[in-house]
Amino acid sequence: MKALVYKGDGQIALEDRPVPEIQDPTDAIVKVIYTTICGTDTHILHGNVPTCKPGRVLGHEGVGVVHEPGSAVSRFKKGDRVLIGCISSCATCKYCRKGCYSHCVKGGWILGHTVDGTQAEYVRIPLADSGLHHVPDGVEEKSLVMLSDILPTGLECGVLNGKVQPGSTVAIVGVGPVGLAALITAKLYSPSLIIAIDRDPNRLKVAKKLGADHTVNISEASAEEVVMGLTDQTGCETLSKRWAFQKPLSWRKISSHRPLCWQTLACTGRVAS
Repeated sequence: MKALVYKGDGQIALEDRPVPEIQDPTDAIVKVIYTTICGTDTHILHGNVPTCKPGRVLGHEGVGVVHEPGSAVSRFKKGDRVLIGCISSCATCKYCRKGCYSHCVKGGWILGHTVDGTQAEYVRIPLADSGLHHVPDGVEEKSLVMLSDILPTGLECGVLNGKVQPGSTVAIVGVGPVGLAALITAKLYSPSLIIAIDRDPNRLKVAKKLGADHTVNISEASAEEVVMGLTDQTGCETLSKRWAFQKPLSWRKISSHRPLCWQTLACTGRVAS
C-alpha cells in the first residue's frame, strides 16, 4: 500500500508499505477513503513533536471502511463505513471514565504519533470499539472527515474553553479550518455577536457565509477599533485564538504593540486557545 511517512528533519516520503495486520484482538484494519493534513502533522514535520520518530506513517483523521475487525471487536463488522476518531480510548480506565479520553492509559493521541496513522491506504485502529464511529446511511463520507479532529478542536478549545454563552460576544482570530469550526459550533450557543478576524479575504468570505456577523481584514482595518466599536467600547467576552504563526507577531500594523487578544477582550472576558 502507499503511505505518507515522516522521515525526520522536515522530510516526508510516499512509500510502499505492507498492509497492517491485527496485533491485538481489539484492533480493526480500516481501508481509508478520506483523510486530512492537520496542523499537528506540520508540527511533526518541523521536529516539534519529538515523541514522533522518523519512519512513522502520519495522520490521525479519516473516514473509511472496516477491512478486518479483530476477534474482540463487537461494534463493527467487515464492510461498515466508519469515522476514525483522532483519540484512541479504552473507555474503562479512570481517565476515560472522567471523560479525559486523551489521557487514556492504553491510548490517547497515538495515531500518526506513536503508531502508524491514517495517511495511508490502510490503517490499524487500536481499541476499535471506542475509536471508530458508524457513518449513518445516506451520509457522504467526504462531509464527515472534519469530525475526526478539526471540528472537535474548534468546539472544545474555541467554544467550551471560551465559555460561550447565550447573548455573549465572540471574536475569532484566524478563520482557517479550526477557526471556522469554532464559528459553526459557537452559533449553537446563541451568542449575540460573532466577529471573524483574519488577513485572508477568502477565509473571511467563507466565515461570513457560515454565520459571522462581522468580519475584519487586519490588512485593511484595525481589529481593535472595529471590535470596540461593535461592543460599545467594552470588548468581547470570548476571544478564540485560532491563528498559528511561524514567528511571533507584534500586531504593530493593527494598532499598537499589545497583543490583539488583550486589545479586544472585555475586562471579564476569556481567551480560548
